[in-house]
Amino acid sequence: MTTEQRRSLLAFQDYIRKTLDPTYILSYMAPWFREEEVQCIQAEKNNKGPMEAATLFLKFLLELQEEGWFRGFLDALDHAGYSGLYEAIESWDFKKIEKLEEYRLLLKRLQPEFKTRIIPTDILSDLSECLINQECEEILQICSTKGMMAGAEKLVECLLRSDKENWPKTLKLALERERNKFSELWTVENGIKDVETEDLEDKMETSDIQIFYQEDPECQNLSENSCPPSEVSDTNLYSPFKPKNYQLELALPAKKGKNTIICAPTGSGKTLVSILICEHHLKKFPQGQKGKVVFFANQIPLYEQQESIFSKYFERLGYRVTGISGATAENVPVEQIVENNDIIILTPQILVNNLKKGTIPSLSVFTLMIFDECHNTSKQHPYNMIMFNYLDQKLGGSSGPLPQVVGLTASVGVGDAKDTDEALDYICKLCASLDASVIATVKDNLEELEQVVYKPQKFFRKVESRISDKFKCIIAQLMRDTESLAKRICKDLENFSQIQNREFGTQKYEQWIVTVQKACMVFQMPDKDEESRICKALFLYTSHLRKYNDALIISEHARIKDALDYLKDFFSNVRAAGFDEIEQDLTQRFEEKLQELESVSRDPSNENPKLEDLRFILQEEYHLNPETITILFVKTRALVDALKNWIEGNPKLSFLKPGILTGRGKTNQNTGMTLPAQKCILDAFKVNGDHNILIATSVADEGIDIAQCNLVILYEYVGNVIKMIQTRGRGRARGSKCFLLTSNAGVIEKEQINMYKEKMMNDSILRLQTWDEAVFREMILHIQTHEKLIRDSQEKPKPVPDKENKKLLCGKCKALVCYTADIRVIEECHYTVLGDAFKECFVSRPHPKPKKFPNFEKRAKIFCARQNCSHDWGIHVKYKTFEIPVIKIESFVVEDIATGVQTLYSKWKDFHFEKIPFDPAEMSK
Repeated sequence: MTTEQRRSLLAFQDYIRKTLDPTYILSYMAPWFREEEVQCIQAEKNNKGPMEAATLFLKFLLELQEEGWFRGFLDALDHAGYSGLYEAIESWDFKKIEKLEEYRLLLKRLQPEFKTRIIPTDILSDLSECLINQECEEILQICSTKGMMAGAEKLVECLLRSDKENWPKTLKLALERERNKFSELWTVENGIKDVETEDLEDKMETSDIQIFYQEDPECQNLSENSCPPSEVSDTNLYSPFKPKNYQLELALPAKKGKNTIICAPTGSGKTLVSILICEHHLKKFPQGQKGKVVFFANQIPLYEQQESIFSKYFERLGYRVTGISGATAENVPVEQIVENNDIIILTPQILVNNLKKGTIPSLSVFTLMIFDECHNTSKQHPYNMIMFNYLDQKLGGSSGPLPQVVGLTASVGVGDAKDTDEALDYICKLCASLDASVIATVKDNLEELEQVVYKPQKFFRKVESRISDKFKCIIAQLMRDTESLAKRICKDLENFSQIQNREFGTQKYEQWIVTVQKACMVFQMPDKDEESRICKALFLYTSHLRKYNDALIISEHARIKDALDYLKDFFSNVRAAGFDEIEQDLTQRFEEKLQELESVSRDPSNENPKLEDLRFILQEEYHLNPETITILFVKTRALVDALKNWIEGNPKLSFLKPGILTGRGKTNQNTGMTLPAQKCILDAFKVNGDHNILIATSVADEGIDIAQCNLVILYEYVGNVIKMIQTRGRGRARGSKCFLLTSNAGVIEKEQINMYKEKMMNDSILRLQTWDEAVFREMILHIQTHEKLIRDSQEKPKPVPDKENKKLLCGKCKALVCYTADIRVIEECHYTVLGDAFKECFVSRPHPKPKKFPNFEKRAKIFCARQNCSHDWGIHVKYKTFEIPVIKIESFVVEDIATGVQTLYSKWKDFHFEKIPFDPAEMSK
C-alpha cells in the first residue's frame, strides 16, 4: 500500500465508519488480523456498536505492514457484499455514498414512525440487494424472537449503513408495492429517481387531486360472476358465451352504433355485455376495413384483469389484443402498439399523455371507446380529459371520424342534487360528457335480472353508546400529557397543522397527526443536530398518539378489552425494540394507568351496548335460518380483529364460524392480506362452508359477488349513494336482508338520503328514456357547447416570456453554469445548453440504466465539475446524430442579472423565459 493510499484511507475514514460493520468482513481478513484483534473488534461492536467497531478496525488496519493487505481489504469488502464501499475506495470517489446522507438524515427523523408502520418480513426480499446477507438473516432472527417492531428498528440500522446508491428508491418501490402508508412520508428526491421519468417522459399533470369511486369488474379473480360458471370460466371464454336476455337488451343500443351509457347493477355481467358489443362492432366492418377498439380501466389491477378476459375471448377469433398501463408505457412505442392491434386495453392517462404529445394524432384512430366505471367522467379525471379532446374535435368541425362511445357503470349517481330536476341535470351533464344519446337499463327483462341480482330489504337500527366511558377519560388524559410533552419539545407544534378543533378518537385527529408528521419532515433549524433531535422526538410522540387514537376508536365500537389488548401489544413491541428515553417515559406513564385500565375493562357495567344489539341480530337471524351466510362490514382493520375476537369469545354466538377479509395495504403494524390469502378466505366462505360470517373492511364492498350471502350488516359503516348500492348488493340470495347498525342518528340520516338519491336517480333515468332521442341529442349538444365555452374561457392565457437574459447557477455550490440565452428546447420538453463553456462545467459518468427512446439514447449522467460539489444536473444523450447534455431545471438556481434575485423552479413549464427551439445548424458553428 502506498503512502498516498494510506492518506486517502484516513481522509475518507468517516465514510467508512458510517458504512462498514467490520464484523461482516473479519473472516476474510484472517490472514492479516490476529485472533485477539478480531475479538476486540467483536467486543467493541457488542458494547458500543458498529461505528466504534469500525473505528477500531481502521486503527488495526492502518497499522498493518504486511504486503497485500490493502488489496485483501478490498477483496473482503467485495466478498461480503459492500459493493458501493468497494467501488468508492478503489476509485477514491465517495460522491455516491455522500449523496445518501440526506436520506440517512430523513430515515433517522422518520425512525419512530418507521418502526410502528413497517412489517420487515413483507419488504425484506425487495431490499435484500441493498443489504448484507448477514444483515438480512439478523433482521429475520430479531423479527422471530423480539417482534416486528424490533426487527423494523434493526432494518433502519442496516439501511442507515447501506452503501447501495439505490436503496432509497428501492425502499420507496417496496413500500408502494405493499401499499404501505409509510410511503407517503418516504419521499425520494428527483436525483434518485430513474432519469427517464424526469427527463425523457412528458407526463400529464393535473391540478385537482380527487378521489374517484372504483367499481371492480364482475369477472375478477376475487369474485363469482352472476352468470353460471360454465358461462364465464377461463375455458369457456375461448368460445362464445350464451348471453342472457337482459344482457342482450343492455347491449342493443350500442350494437346499433349509438353512444350509450350502460347502467346495470353490480353482478349483472357488464363486462360480458361489453364483450358482446365489441365483437359485434369488429365484425360489422366490410371487407378491406377494420375496427379498432380501446377499453379503458381506471386502475392497473383492473386493467390486467380486463386484458386477460378480452385476450382469452378475442384471440381465438383471430383478433389481436394487447394492453398498456403506466407500469409498461415507457418501454413500448404506444403509437405502434395502437396501430398493430385490434383491441387495446389502456389505463386512461396513457392516452391523455400521448394525445398531448401528438404520438396519437387524434381519437379518429379508434372506432370504439369503452369506459369502465364511466361515472368518473368529470372534472380533471383522465376520462374527462379524453372526452374534452373528443368534444373539441366534434364541436370544432374536424373532418376526421369520431369513435363510438360506450360507458359502463352500476350507478350514474346524482351528485349534490336535492330533487329529481337537479338529478336530471346531473345525469344529462354526464351524458354530454360522454356524448351519449342513450342510457341503457334493463326494462323488458327485469324478472330475469332479478333472478340474478336480488335487492335485499334494508333495516335501520339506532343503538345506544355507553352512558359513561372511564376508558376514554383515562386515555384522553394520557393523550393530553403526550401532547404537552411534544409542545415542550417544539413550541410551534400548533402551527404545524391548520386542524385546531380535533377530538380524541376520531379520523380528524388521525389527519392532524399525519399533517404534523409531514410538516416535521421539512422542519429546519440552523443547528442540524438539534433539528434531528426535535423531529425524532415529535415522530415518537405522534406515533404514540396515533395508537391511543386507534384504541379509542376500537373501544367506541367494540370491547374495552380489545382496545386495551391493542395498546398492550404496542407497548410490548416498544419495549422489545430500541426503547430510548422518550419511549421509556411514555411506557412508564401508560403502565402507571394499566391497573386502572384493566379494572375498567373487566367491569360488566362498561360493556358496549352496540355489541349487545349486534349479538341480538345475529342470534335472531340464525335462529330463523340456521343456513344464514353473513357479511359484517366495519370501518377499520383493528375493528375486524376486535369483532372476530368478540364473536369467538362469546358463548351465545358459538354457532358462528368467523372469517376476516381486509385490504392488501399495510397500516401501522397491521398487515394487509395478500391476494392469495384473500382468495383462500373467500373460497372458504363461498365454497367450502368453513365460515358462515365474513367480517370485512371496504375491500369487500366492490366487486365481490357472493351469491348465497343473505345477511349484510353495516356496523357504523356508510358512504355515498354509489357506495351504498355496492355494499347492499353483496347480499345476492332471495330473502336477503341488510341492517345498518349505528349509535349516530346522522349516519342513518345519511343512508336515508342515499336511498332517496338512488330513487331520484332511477326516476330521472326513466324520465330521460321517455324523451325523443333527437330532442335529447339536441339538449346534449347545447350542454356540450355551453361547457366548451366555459372551458375555453377558463383557459389561462399563455404567460409572456421574459426576454431578459438570466443566469443559471448550480443549485448546490451556486457556481455560474450558463445563461438562458444558451438554452435550447428539443421536442418541446427537453432542454440542452449550447457552447464549449458549458462542457467545461460538468463531468460525465456512465449511466447506471442506459436506455434507448425514439430519437434519444440515454448514455451518461452529468454532474457539477466543481470540487466537493458533484451536484446532479441531468443526463448526456445521443439525440439523432448529436451528443448533447439534457439538464433539469430543479438542479439549478435562476438569478436575475439586474436585481440579483434568485428563484427556484421545480418544472421547466413554470420558468417563463424565451425558449428557443433546438436548431441542428447551430451545432455546426
